[in-house]
Amino acid sequence: MNENRIYLCLAHMSEAGMEMKYIQEAFETNWVVPLGPNVNAFEEALEDFVSQKADHAETALKRVAALSSGTAAIHLALIACGVKQEDEVMVQSFTFGASANPVTYLGATPVFVDSEPDTWNMDPELLARGIRERMEKTGRRPKAIIPVHLYGMPAKMDDIMAVARQYEIPVIEDAAEAFGSTYHGRKCGTLGDYGILSFNGNKMITTSGGGALICPSAEARERIVKYATQARETFPYYQHEEIGYNYRMSNICAGIGRGQMTVAAAHIAHHRHVHQLYEQLFADVAGITVHSQPDGIVESTESVERIYDSNYWLSTILLDEQLKVRGEKKAYDRMRHTDCEPNSPVEALRLALDEAGIESRPLWKPMHRQPVYRNAPVFVNGVSEGLFMRGLCLPSGPYVTDDDVERIVNTIKKQLL
Repeated sequence: MNENRIYLCLAHMSEAGMEMKYIQEAFETNWVVPLGPNVNAFEEALEDFVSQKADHAETALKRVAALSSGTAAIHLALIACGVKQEDEVMVQSFTFGASANPVTYLGATPVFVDSEPDTWNMDPELLARGIRERMEKTGRRPKAIIPVHLYGMPAKMDDIMAVARQYEIPVIEDAAEAFGSTYHGRKCGTLGDYGILSFNGNKMITTSGGGALICPSAEARERIVKYATQARETFPYYQHEEIGYNYRMSNICAGIGRGQMTVAAAHIAHHRHVHQLYEQLFADVAGITVHSQPDGIVESTESVERIYDSNYWLSTILLDEQLKVRGEKKAYDRMRHTDCEPNSPVEALRLALDEAGIESRPLWKPMHRQPVYRNAPVFVNGVSEGLFMRGLCLPSGPYVTDDDVERIVNTIKKQLL
């Protein structure tokens, strides 16, 4: 195996060493707990980041709570939206399991909604149909909606929010993969009632592990922080009147996050650059399509605004059904089959890339096809299953160089018949 591996997506420490500076300060001042100066400063930096439009004109101020993970943020957002046992939540099916699992933590039921083909995210028309039919069946409206900006691509939030407002259902916007992406110039995560960020090790910036919840007001944030710190009441002794959780971010992790914020813009620019290279190098390759953001601008007397501006957290490709790849007939010889899996050419290409020291990965398997959610209600149109069977994620992280991209594309070309 080639030891010079090209990894899929990996946030890394800045060469300026700001992370170590803030970590060292935490140890020197003995702030090694889930609160402290780094937590406060990181939250302030995040609030400034998400509360600015692409043209740096301020939009509605959002308050941010730094937490132990993006999953924790979803869990607390659901609690803030009043989700309880036997409730239903409309969840995008084409996503990672963390978007749906917190719904089940609360004893509620995820109702999965398939994708539209432009952004690969929640289909607004299918969402509206799903809400209507679940209300007819249960006599109750769903308690929340969770769209996801998959691979950093902004969802069709105007249409999703219109449906949500029609039925008076709060929106929890999963922007875990979309740090820095914008929709109509606004940062993803600020378009719904609550927004989710993730700082896992493979995200645009990292705190090693961690996340944040973007809240609509200072009062909402205060409530979230209370739940994240075991719901302790303001007494000199431990008084608990509600169930709480140990979900606050540590001062050490927040120090890493403060340092990472100094390179966030560079990381986002690099991911977009890598995606542009993939587009250029695959342009003349028949049978392979690079997934790119929809065209669309809004013109005013003062500016021209792009509707979609993805951070391209991961660059992804689709293989045409007719495309032939070396080794596809033996692609699954050493792996058991499931009832929903990538097509053989996709798996053969993944294995060939792996043999060349290049990590790639299938697209997210739709949640409605996961065995653990086999009995969940679902509204499908076939889009996410078709994408899963034909798609592959390619290396896109800060360590991926122009030469790496060229080698990746050339390796793929050599496998095509």
